[in-house]
Amino acid sequence: MSSSFTIHQVAVIGAGTMGMGIAQVAAQAGHAVVLYDTNPAQTARALDDFASRLASRVARGKLTEQDATALRARISPAERLSELAGSDLVVEAIIERLDIKQQLFAELEGICGDRCILASNTSSISITAIGAALSRPERLAGLHFFNPAPVMKLVEVISGLATTAEVRDTLLTLARDWGKMAVHASSTPGFIVNRIARPYYGETLRALQEGCGSPQLLDTLMRSSGFPMGACELTDLIGQDVNFAVSSSVYRAFHDEPRYRPSLVQQALVDAGRFGRKTGQGFYAYENGKAEQVPLAAPAGQAPDRVLVLGDWSELKGAEALLGRYRGELERRDGSPALLIDGVRVELTSGRSCALRHPGLAAMALDWADDYESVSHIALGVSEYCTEQQVAAVVGFFQSLDKQVILLPDHPGMLVLRTIAMLVNEAAEACLHRVASPEDIDLAMRFGVNYPKGPVAWGAEVGYRRLLTLLDNLRTVYGEEKYRPSLQLRHWAVAEEAI
Repeated sequence: MSSSFTIHQVAVIGAGTMGMGIAQVAAQAGHAVVLYDTNPAQTARALDDFASRLASRVARGKLTEQDATALRARISPAERLSELAGSDLVVEAIIERLDIKQQLFAELEGICGDRCILASNTSSISITAIGAALSRPERLAGLHFFNPAPVMKLVEVISGLATTAEVRDTLLTLARDWGKMAVHASSTPGFIVNRIARPYYGETLRALQEGCGSPQLLDTLMRSSGFPMGACELTDLIGQDVNFAVSSSVYRAFHDEPRYRPSLVQQALVDAGRFGRKTGQGFYAYENGKAEQVPLAAPAGQAPDRVLVLGDWSELKGAEALLGRYRGELERRDGSPALLIDGVRVELTSGRSCALRHPGLAAMALDWADDYESVSHIALGVSEYCTEQQVAAVVGFFQSLDKQVILLPDHPGMLVLRTIAMLVNEAAEACLHRVASPEDIDLAMRFGVNYPKGPVAWGAEVGYRRLLTLLDNLRTVYGEEKYRPSLQLRHWAVAEEAI
């Protein structure tokens, strides 16, 4: 869509890490950039650091001296806000306080021309609320970069209640011209990424609170399922204080919606000053920036000579190929998909604990894997009715298939499938409320937090009906609305069955 907005000069307010990163992105795209900070010394430091980084790249042969000089020359400091008057786009990257942002943008309205777009890099404050203090809120939008801005591909373009389609489309086109993956969202708490990512942290933190396993064990399981980092190590990297503050902000913004309730486990770390890597202690203890690692896999077991396979396992990718590795006798019978190993019934988790699903019987729950043949770890939830000998037999069976085995308590829904279900459910709710399109949600989660798949597409692969059943069971088991399935997820499940 064509636009009458033309962006030549870009102004960035705030010379911190994020503001300087945004200035660099704009300059690399060929724009003249004006950088302003209320503290001129901070602007000077930011530009000096930028010049040093450019010099380092030149020394390493990554950039020519001519290109480095030209790039540095495109960014000029401003000592007064009035010097931003000739800008076509102003991007604010300052403290996350509504009153300060409102005051700043109200002042900018009197400085910048009518065809200047005003944008906030806020990650959590409502664009609609910021715009409420303006006489022309229609030219205000969110332009949310992810840190570090020159590296991270995703940019969320956020429309407030008054933002025009012209402003929205101009920013989407501009961000794409800057080499970014631009997605659009309406101004709701957390926008896309910071909203939909909440369950990724929340389900691991809840598993910790319920004694499901150590941080390292749970992180290992999530990494083996394709996530780049487990929730514990990721929140240590982000900062427990920062992650807890975002969770608390989203929770309050949604009027105490149970899905976003912050974790007491994380609050304890924050109260203790254990913020993660930056303090040397979080879920992990850090020495020289590295966390201590300990062995996690279950001890060696003894594989049985015979295993009974019930039902059809072809719906689970790689499962039949994995079973084909077994050197013992495989007997097959009709029935609901399950493995019978030394008297233990092993079946995919369904959102109920084994003790509730099979009272008094030896049973184990198998957690989800996108491909059972290629996954490195197999996670099993062990019922209290299993003997040590039976556990050793099941462990030995999977070890004989070249898998490392992670043993968990009888945790409803386990961890991987439960987390995927909650991510998909959150994406479904965002679609239902028209926060963003399914396509933009998937792009945002892949490029904003490096998920192996977008949650909407992932849900289609796992099966919306399977995830709906798991959430319904979790809701019944816990008696909590936290696990209430989205109406949109129910619709997707019905549509899936109709195909």
